[in-house]
Amino acid sequence: MSKELRSKVALITGASRGIGRAIADRLAREGCDCIVVARTGEMLHEVAQQITTKSGRRVEVCVQDLSTQEGCDALYDQTIERFDALDILVNNAGATKGGAFLEQDDVLWEEGFALKFYACVRLCRLFWPQLQKSRGTVVNVVGTFARTPDPDFMIGGAVNAAMANFTKALSRLGLRDDVSVNAVYPGLTETSRIEEIFAMQAKIRGVSQEQIRKDVLQKEGIRRLGRPTDVAELVAFLCSPSARHIQGTAIAVDGGATMSLY
Repeated sequence: MSKELRSKVALITGASRGIGRAIADRLAREGCDCIVVARTGEMLHEVAQQITTKSGRRVEVCVQDLSTQEGCDALYDQTIERFDALDILVNNAGATKGGAFLEQDDVLWEEGFALKFYACVRLCRLFWPQLQKSRGTVVNVVGTFARTPDPDFMIGGAVNAAMANFTKALSRLGLRDDVSVNAVYPGLTETSRIEEIFAMQAKIRGVSQEQIRKDVLQKEGIRRLGRPTDVAELVAFLCSPSARHIQGTAIAVDGGATMSLY
């Protein structure tokens, strides 16, 4: 990929590890200056330093809890103070908890929506004027559970479905305001989060995590689990001028696991 994104300013939430970290690294290597966000400060500063060392780009750190309006407001203020512009917004923060439906109370549902869905909505609303000025890009990292409901992952499925609907609606506003808006649906990806999901499923079924992993690969019919870099490559492309005619779509990065057409 050519340096089509040189000197663009990119904001990546949930960037301290996994997919978010890979996206920040990839965008920096494409020439973006970045602001990376997470709730874990020590890990986030380490990530920022590593990305700067490899890419030579400016990487600012913002440690905030985006599950609150106050956290989103603080991120906005810090971004404008340090860059006075935004070209790319990648909403990646948020991990919902799986488990048996009857054992999950309202608090878990509220937490699931607060960080992943409401943070995405709030940040899009806050930064929209900046994105209008820059003819910028929004990429929402959603997840394949938006298309494949699972009785042991109902919160995640509901949150992802809400994000999918929001992203599609926002893309229509993007057509009016010349802002590119798309979604990416990672499948099962090799992160600490997938290990948590496998551990939860192993506990429910009373088997080992390795057995869960084998069963998943067989059930999904895929060659391997995804890698964070698989998602990052797609996000970088969607943020580039070459992808400008792609609008309001959702692309799965799941090795072919999703069986539905849409």
